[in-house]
Amino acid sequence: MARGIGSKSAPSTPAELDLALERLDSAAPYWAAVPVGERAVLLAEIARRFYELSPRMVDLDCRKRGISRRSQRAGEPTLDGPAIIVRYASELSRTLAGEQAVPPSAVRESGPRTVVSVLPLNAWDSLTFLGYRAEAWLDGAFTHEQAVLHPTALPRHAGEVALVLGAGNVPSIGVLDVLEQLFVRGRACLLKLSPVNDYLGPFVELAFAPLVARGFMAFAYGGADVGAYLTAHPAVDALHVTGSYETHEAIVWGSDRAERHARKARGEPRFQKPVTSELGNVSPAVIVPGAWTDSELDHAARTIVGSFAFNAGFNCNATKLVVTPRGSRLRASLVERITRILADVAPRRAYYPGAPEKYRRFTTDGGQVSEFTSGHALDLESGESPWALVTDLLPERHPACLEHEPFCAVLSEVSVVGDDPLEFLANATRFLNERVWGTLNAMLLVPAALERDAVLSAALDQAIGDLRYGAVCVNVWPAVTYGLGTLPWGGHPSATLADVQSGLGWGHNALLVQHVEKTVLRAPLVPLIKPFWYPEHRNLPQLATRLLDFQAAPSVGRLLPLVVAALRG
Repeated sequence: MARGIGSKSAPSTPAELDLALERLDSAAPYWAAVPVGERAVLLAEIARRFYELSPRMVDLDCRKRGISRRSQRAGEPTLDGPAIIVRYASELSRTLAGEQAVPPSAVRESGPRTVVSVLPLNAWDSLTFLGYRAEAWLDGAFTHEQAVLHPTALPRHAGEVALVLGAGNVPSIGVLDVLEQLFVRGRACLLKLSPVNDYLGPFVELAFAPLVARGFMAFAYGGADVGAYLTAHPAVDALHVTGSYETHEAIVWGSDRAERHARKARGEPRFQKPVTSELGNVSPAVIVPGAWTDSELDHAARTIVGSFAFNAGFNCNATKLVVTPRGSRLRASLVERITRILADVAPRRAYYPGAPEKYRRFTTDGGQVSEFTSGHALDLESGESPWALVTDLLPERHPACLEHEPFCAVLSEVSVVGDDPLEFLANATRFLNERVWGTLNAMLLVPAALERDAVLSAALDQAIGDLRYGAVCVNVWPAVTYGLGTLPWGGHPSATLADVQSGLGWGHNALLVQHVEKTVLRAPLVPLIKPFWYPEHRNLPQLATRLLDFQAAPSVGRLLPLVVAALRG
């Protein structure tokens, strides 16, 4: 169906789609019967193929995103593409093969919930994620057998075909969604690639060739018309959508707003088959007041700017909203640092469709707007966009940045009342839950002194538990949760089909943890090694390549070059 590597893919025709779905429908019962051990071998083969294809994928992706191969930003397409794919496929393969599992000692009761420690899981985790701790918080009391699904107990939706509508911002999203449907849910799968990055489709097809050859996997290309044809097709038994809220609503409830309202009132969705989804977020970074040092403030500002600017801001977990304590000196110091760091970040090409319109919308809704180009003239012909920082927004005035995801180069700042940590945590939690759209991920930035204080640390844990987000991260960008693969990733389970927020269901989750309420990832605010997302990282391409090498085949021989690359950051 694709014309060739690097070219724009021709839209799939109805006849091609019918044939692909007919073949998948016939093969789906056979896929459901494939033993778990054989699936583990197939998955390991897919990981190996992505690893071998990664240099060509990254070269092409850099060119299409407008990234010079000589730039430090050239490491981004490795990190948000092959590195994540290879890690998740390898981790899930090891789980299916029985080579790794969450031990009973990692499961404990904590108040009304069960907590499962999932990072570090082994010595490699301890060495590569220094100081990181990750947990899955479950919504009740569960035994180890209930909390962690054994690979032989995975669901086998015999004869079912899943349609995955892939996202277009980074190449790992659609691939991970497909692996979830195939190897965790047991469905044959058709992936419709997004027109934004379907130039990578031929590489993805090559990586999945062992499954395509047996009729368990197929691909489709094209725009909304192809998606509409597929979602209405009788051979499709389940759907996964990663993309915009509007896309989900149009598919499930109808493209006409009046129709949506009427259908929701009647409880009659237009699409009545199983749906899972991940639909983005207004991703907040919350600055908790306390005894901050200058060094801690510097690192907080670098984390905010780096997590905002990575991939030109086109990530669903990119920081887009900074929540500060109103009227405090802490707020002024942080905003000054963010401004200074952002002024040195080179502008990027706004390659994602609709970005210029969103940029105009979110820079004309109030507040103090500052634009940054790092002192260079913009290359308007290539679509470069300045960075924008919008400060002094007040939640009472309903700014657009609270209610719609700014999928563009705009970072907003809003303040809430509370210079005392206890008061601020309570107010900020209520503000995020009630006023900020989305339930995917939130980041809390806290000084070390707060975490050492027993009362304040307990208040922080209370806020983490109360926040309605699928991932709550302390002092670390939530993209790490996405990229780990071993942690469940998705919107908070309070969402419903009628009020979907950031989506329904969990993905990734290579360790097969069940009954998840949220995941919690913690790291030092001042890390030993410079994080990859810091905007001034000096060795990102080499770090990304060495990380990919290590994920493909962990060993001491591959760990040492990774450590050297990280230290040179």
